[in-house]
Amino acid sequence: MTRTWIAAVCAAAALTGAAQSRDISLDETIAIARTGSVEAAVALNELKTAYWEYRTFRADLLPEVNFAATLPSYRKNYSPYQTENGAYTFVRNNVLEMSGNVSIDQSIWLTGGTLSLTTSLDYMRQLGGGGSDRFMSVPVALTLNQPIFGTNHTKWSRRIEPVRYDEAKAAFMSATEEVAMKAVNYFFSLLMAKENLGTARQNMANAEKLHTVAVAKRQMGQISENDLLQLELNLLTARSTLTDTESDYKSAMFQLRSFLGMDESVELVPLLPERIPQADVAYGDVLERALERNSFARNIRRRQLEADYEVAKAKGDMREVTLFAQVGFTGTAERFRGAYDPLKDNQVVEVGFKIPIVDWGKRRGKVKVAESNREVVASRLRQEEMNFRQDIFMLVERFNNQKQQLDIAAASDTIAQQRYHTNVETFMIGKISTLDLNDSQSRKDESRQAYVNQLFQYWYYYYQLRSLTLWDYAAGTGIDADIERIVKD
Repeated sequence: MTRTWIAAVCAAAALTGAAQSRDISLDETIAIARTGSVEAAVALNELKTAYWEYRTFRADLLPEVNFAATLPSYRKNYSPYQTENGAYTFVRNNVLEMSGNVSIDQSIWLTGGTLSLTTSLDYMRQLGGGGSDRFMSVPVALTLNQPIFGTNHTKWSRRIEPVRYDEAKAAFMSATEEVAMKAVNYFFSLLMAKENLGTARQNMANAEKLHTVAVAKRQMGQISENDLLQLELNLLTARSTLTDTESDYKSAMFQLRSFLGMDESVELVPLLPERIPQADVAYGDVLERALERNSFARNIRRRQLEADYEVAKAKGDMREVTLFAQVGFTGTAERFRGAYDPLKDNQVVEVGFKIPIVDWGKRRGKVKVAESNREVVASRLRQEEMNFRQDIFMLVERFNNQKQQLDIAAASDTIAQQRYHTNVETFMIGKISTLDLNDSQSRKDESRQAYVNQLFQYWYYYYQLRSLTLWDYAAGTGIDADIERIVKD
């Protein structure tokens, strides 16, 4: 069901000023929730965030073209100057400068360094005092900036970011199934409220009918005063129950409409599902699919890599050695053309290092802290994996057992309904007491509630299985989506 349909319903309701009543099935409720609920919108926005973060990471691996310029820089001030005899004085500056450079920068995946190809042009004009123009060009310069012993952040990003993105995609698919689980919950809450309301109305009608018959029988002396009073109490109880169930039904209606993003003028009538998805599941199969497709396995892998990265970064920070090298050509002249002819070699090689001599064990302590944190993470991940396996085992057991519970509840509901109708007819001819009649009514109501509740549990467990495994057991296929199309819509 699309947003367009929902908007049309709401517009029609506003024009007519009357509530629009329509039937809604469980499948239709889930379909609307997947696109129209707030939870679905949140899941989509989280996916989009993860998508663009991954796109940004991929862009960082590609060459980047940059242009930088200073247009212009004007200075009119004094600066210190040392004369030939060693004395200092101040000289006046009055200069106009402009500069610009274009660079192509590329990170080196293998080593973690940066390689840049640059061209630049600087212009300076001395103002006043017969000053002249000067140009300086660097037509081409190749620059390497390479950490020697530091952490290769690019290498670690290439290992971590794809896992993070896969985790986000799997989490989005699981989130859509969790939205379906919430839709199942709200739908069956309304369905249960509807069944209770129908039962309350039926019981109210029966109580009024039986009370009328009992009054006539009491006048003829066929029943006792106690039985008549009991039926009057039954009538008052039926009225009170009807009032409560009407309020519960309205509350459940409001919750479902709010969850689906529907207008309050739309009155939904939930339809009891006539079928259930048939699925035979085994623990080993469910666990294998969950570890293969669920975001949990990717989350475990990402956190392991991040812990390893923190250790590598702490070790890399123990000493810093950086190589800076630049080769190219340069030229300078009073005219623009002369700055490019003739050209001279321009070479710079610089190696800088920083090695702690006495740091009182600070850097080594950071390494130990990172290693200890990695062990803590490993222990937590082992426990989480054990809990994950346990939860899957319990879910499989509950789901396989739920089919039998549903069949039993359906049979009990049918028998209880038949027994109650039989007892009503029997009471009318005076062959059973009000206690037997009340007992059959209670059993009827309880059996109906139990059946709807068992039906809800079956559907809820089924979508919980789908959320964990990202597998459609009814169709026998995986739950996948075109992520590129979803994030760009």
